[in-house]
Amino acid sequence: MRAFDAAGDVGGTWWWNRYPGARFDSEGYIYQYLFDESLYKDWSWSQKFPGQPEIERWMHYVTDRLGLREDIQFNTRITVANYDEDRGRWLVHTDQGDVVDTQFFISCAGMLSAPLKNIQGTDDFRGELVFSSSYPAEGLELAGKRVGVVGIGATGIQIIQSIAGEAGHLTVFARTPQYVLPMKNPTYSEEDQQAYKARFEELRETIPHTFTGFEYDFEHAWADCTPEQREAILEEIYQDGSLKLWLAGFGEMFFSEEVSEVVSEFVRGKMRERLRHDPHLVDTLVPTDYGFGTHRVPLENGYLEVYHRDDVDLVNVRNNPIAQITPTGVELEDGTHHELDVIILATGFDAGTGALTRIDIRGRDGRSLADEWGRDIRTTMGLAKYGYPNLLTTAVPLAPSAALCNMTTCLQQQTEWITNAVKDLRAEGKTTIEPTAEGEDAWVEHHEEVASATIVPRTTSWYLGSNVPGKPRRLLSYIGGVGTYRRKCDDEAAAGYPAFTRR
Repeated sequence: MRAFDAAGDVGGTWWWNRYPGARFDSEGYIYQYLFDESLYKDWSWSQKFPGQPEIERWMHYVTDRLGLREDIQFNTRITVANYDEDRGRWLVHTDQGDVVDTQFFISCAGMLSAPLKNIQGTDDFRGELVFSSSYPAEGLELAGKRVGVVGIGATGIQIIQSIAGEAGHLTVFARTPQYVLPMKNPTYSEEDQQAYKARFEELRETIPHTFTGFEYDFEHAWADCTPEQREAILEEIYQDGSLKLWLAGFGEMFFSEEVSEVVSEFVRGKMRERLRHDPHLVDTLVPTDYGFGTHRVPLENGYLEVYHRDDVDLVNVRNNPIAQITPTGVELEDGTHHELDVIILATGFDAGTGALTRIDIRGRDGRSLADEWGRDIRTTMGLAKYGYPNLLTTAVPLAPSAALCNMTTCLQQQTEWITNAVKDLRAEGKTTIEPTAEGEDAWVEHHEEVASATIVPRTTSWYLGSNVPGKPRRLLSYIGGVGTYRRKCDDEAAAGYPAFTRR
């Protein structure tokens, strides 16, 4: 086994994303691997939602504890992968000149690892310009400088709330407003650490079977509650200071426009109050055209209050978009120009597909994965693709790991399924596994049936690839639930892999 990583060390997203304020919004004690009790218990988180430096240290701990480092080649990017039909093997090329002849080509490239860099003029700026996804590890000197942040998604929010008091003046360019929830992030004592570690068996039995791979799940039925009870439940969950309102509030909000509007208005009310009902701030920052939870919901800590500072300006670019980066700042479509010394671009990713479509992957008959996904985004359970034998995948579309899952929960499940599928193949003296056309059709049909029962596909966000011009529209993540997805994967294996050809 050989692993390749374009980064300089382990960590994945936590190596690349070193911007100010980067941290979990999954609780640290669930963002862990559950296959080894001692691995889990021998690491102690300092906070409920740890920050990037601590997360990166944890990734080093896991890598070294499991002895994985010697198998990984860093600073190496896969550029080409061709399937040789005559030999039933992949030839994988890297940017360092390696050519690897391998039976299985397994993708662990991540679902948010292909940053979008499509703003005109970024190379012309004479100040400092960085993308959040490649923020320098040594940081930037922002004191006394005019700093612009483009983007108010989860990343932009973390950056904005972290640098507002450091920059000389901060200008935020906001297009799509986001529902946000306040984070409560207590520091853990040794007693707290021992308490969550004592729950290891409980967490291992619970987390893999909930709707999103978190410890909590939907407990309340909308129809069983009076309006007063619903309000009380929403308030109680809101005060938890986590993603619980999104992932364990009222599940009906994903199916009913009426329920969605009530929950959404509850969150809007909280946001408007914190924004002091300022018309410009409310118009720019509070969503009204989509429901709470149908887009990614960020946690924040004092984010909305940032906009009350005298040294912070908020620019609404929804109807007056950024035209270009100039040598001295940001120019809007109407000609307005904002002079800046530093620009930080938190402009998102080509989610789910981008990491693999940027590699020239060719399957049977020379077919191109980039071309196929450019026409229609299809996979078999997010684990494989028809026409690409022995290409096995994690964190690609049509599985919960594409967006709607605590990532360690889903990635552990997918890698274990792939490992067992390879073991089963070899135990039977076979060498090749590939989805059938019928098996892939059936999974895509099921995925669409589940998705169309919700209101999520009616929205416009990166969840549906809407942030990438020309990208086929499809809900990238399987929304049937992490527990349901796990059962379907287990059933597929137990039945002898009927959706696959194995030879």
